[in-house]
Amino acid sequence: MNYIIETQNLTKCYGEHAAVRDVSLHVPQGAIYGLLGRNGAGKTTVMKMLLGLARPTSGSILLFGRPVKGFARDIYSRIGSSIEAPGFYPHMTAKENLTIFSRLTGKPDPSQIEQALDTVGLSSDSQKTFSQYSLGMKQRLALANALLKSPRLLILDEPANGLDPIGIAELRSLLKRLSEKEGRTILLSSHQLTEMEQLSDFTGVLHEGRLVEECSREALAQMEKKYIRLCVSAPDRALLFIRNTCSPDGPERILPDGIQPDGSIHLYGTGWKPAAINRKLLEAGFEVTELTRCAGSLEEHFKSITGGVGIA
Repeated sequence: MNYIIETQNLTKCYGEHAAVRDVSLHVPQGAIYGLLGRNGAGKTTVMKMLLGLARPTSGSILLFGRPVKGFARDIYSRIGSSIEAPGFYPHMTAKENLTIFSRLTGKPDPSQIEQALDTVGLSSDSQKTFSQYSLGMKQRLALANALLKSPRLLILDEPANGLDPIGIAELRSLLKRLSEKEGRTILLSSHQLTEMEQLSDFTGVLHEGRLVEECSREALAQMEKKYIRLCVSAPDRALLFIRNTCSPDGPERILPDGIQPDGSIHLYGTGWKPAAINRKLLEAGFEVTELTRCAGSLEEHFKSITGGVGIA
């Protein structure tokens, strides 16, 4: 798979405090990748390191397949970003604000400014001052600023923060269009589980500075299905035994790698036979302490991988 963003053991320390620890991200080309985590999990710090705004303490970054060391202008010219609150001038119009920002990277191009405003649906409001904009319009203007120079990669920190349901739906539609129709790669952060589930092709979960999971949209959907939760002695050997001797009649899915962070095994699908699994495990000398049919829940899954804390 071709990765536009790839990091290896990315770490950022502030004194004795490690804000980000050993993060290895994999963002495929053309995908929408959601970086999910509670406030303070390290999402913004990761994005700042990717953009050259913070120097990693250790680890490596590859952007567009190239290693990044220092400020690589030719690489960063292909990236648009919105990190924290953009400093737009409240008394200036949207068009005037974008003109000022575009001067930071070269001579302003009126056609690019018009195109960016049109893409985010602000053309008809481009002569309004920033102070007249609603929160949703301000977020769209920040996205328009990120789209100047037609970047191939967008890095957006909490773009839906503060939006109402209609604003979130509009943003979701816009980002999907940028990805699916224009082939742009998008990395965005959020602490909203439902938002990530509906928008992202891939999701990475940050917890206390560590990347505790990366999974695809299909894997997330699978986690909401019914499954069997199994607590058994020697889970590694038990999982191998189950795969070899207890094949289900129907489609089966084991995520991630069958064994959860709490040591339990989750068996997804409809074809598993709990009684047969229990009997064969006992006959083989395993100790079974729990075998339960469960209804999947994304929130419960994320609680399990974050030590019971959850996301929001």
